[in-house]
Amino acid sequence: MQAGDREKIGLHGLKVTRLGLGGTTFGNMYSALDEQEGLDVIDASYTAGVRYFDTAPLYGYGMSETKMGPGLERYNRDEIAISSKVGYVLKERQEGDDYVDLFVDAPKLTSYFDYSRDAVLRSIEGSLKRLKTDRLDIVLIHDPDDGKSIEPGWVPGDRVNFDQVMAEAYPALAELREQGVVKAIGLGMNQWQMLADFARAGNFDAFLLAGRYTLLEQESLRELLPLCAERDVRIIVGGPYNSGILATGAIEEATYNYAAAPEPLLERVRGIEAVCTRHDVPLQAAALQFPFGHSAVATVIPGARTVAEVEGNVGFLQHAISADFWAELKQQGLIDAASPTP
Repeated sequence: MQAGDREKIGLHGLKVTRLGLGGTTFGNMYSALDEQEGLDVIDASYTAGVRYFDTAPLYGYGMSETKMGPGLERYNRDEIAISSKVGYVLKERQEGDDYVDLFVDAPKLTSYFDYSRDAVLRSIEGSLKRLKTDRLDIVLIHDPDDGKSIEPGWVPGDRVNFDQVMAEAYPALAELREQGVVKAIGLGMNQWQMLADFARAGNFDAFLLAGRYTLLEQESLRELLPLCAERDVRIIVGGPYNSGILATGAIEEATYNYAAAPEPLLERVRGIEAVCTRHDVPLQAAALQFPFGHSAVATVIPGARTVAEVEGNVGFLQHAISADFWAELKQQGLIDAASPTP
C-alpha cells in the first residue's frame, strides 16, 4: 500500500489518501513544534504523497490550525483535503477555568462545549481564518460525550449532547453539505458506542475513531464497523499508535489513552512485539497496517513531529507483512480472531 493511494468518502467527489497527517502535534501536544518544524513535516508529508490533513480548534487551542495553515496554503488547494471540527468553542481563560494541559506553550485560552447551529457556523468561520483557506472538505462534530470516554471510570451509555447534536449541529452541517460548501460530514470521538448511535440516527459520511480500532483494541468490530460498512460511513482511524505505546513498544514510559500504560497492557504489547520479532515486522508497521483489513476504513492519520517520523510512517505502511504474522497474533489471542487483516 502506498501513502498516496486514494479512497472515497461521501457522495460529493471527495477522496482522501490512505495515509493522512493528524494535527495534534501542531498543537504542541506533549512538546513544542516550532513553525519551521511544522512546515518541514507538511512538506515531507506532501512529498510522500499525503494529501489529507486533519486538525481541530481544540488542538493547542487554535495553534494546530494556525501552524498548519501556512504550510498547506503553499499547495494547490484542489489537490488536498482538510478536515477540522466543531463542538469546542474557544474563549479567553480566566482564573480557575478548567483547561487541557497537554498542550505546551498554548495561548491563554480554554474551551466549552456548544453544539448549537450558531456555534457550529462560528467555529467553521474561525477554523477557515486560522487555516488560511476558503473551505473545509470534511467537518467533524468533536467529542459530543464531552470528551469523557478517555477518563478513568468512564462507563459507556451516557448520551450527553446527543439530542443537541442531532437537533442543531447535524442539520447545520447537512445543509452545508447539500449546498456544496463541505463535501463530507461526520463525528470524531475516542469511543465507538456513541458513534454507533449516531450511525443509526443520521446520514453521515465519516467517523474519526480515535484509538478504538487498533492493533490493541477491536471491540468496535462487533457493532460499529459493520454498521459503517452497511451505511457507507467511512472510518478515519486516529491514534493508530494508541497515543504512544504502539510506537514506542512496552517501555517503562509508554503511554496509552494519554496516560501511563497499565501493566496488563504492557504485557500484551510485549506479546505482540515477540510475534513482530519472529516475523521481522516493526511494531509500528503492524499498527499502521492493521486497520486497513476492514473495508470501512478509508485512512489512518498518525501525527508526526519530524521529517524522520513522516518518512518512518510511510515506510511502515509499505512494509511487507505476511498472512502468517496476522495468523499467529490471532492464534495467541493477541488480536480478535474475527478481525479482518490486510
